[in-house]
Amino acid sequence: MTEKFDPAPPDKNAEDLKRGIRRDKARDDELDKGLKDSFPASDPVSSTQASKATPDA
Repeated sequence: MTEKFDPAPPDKNAEDLKRGIRRDKARDDELDKGLKDSFPASDPVSSTQASKATPDA
């Protein structure tokens, strides 16, 4: 019997699907928390930490 041809073998360099789903869920959770913590407000939500400002000289 001949070996079945697989036109799309698994990509060994691709990110793990479960890890990617967990990362996406963590980002969504951060965004939801930011939305809840900033309501009501007029500023857009940022899911990342702001950088520290440099001190005035």
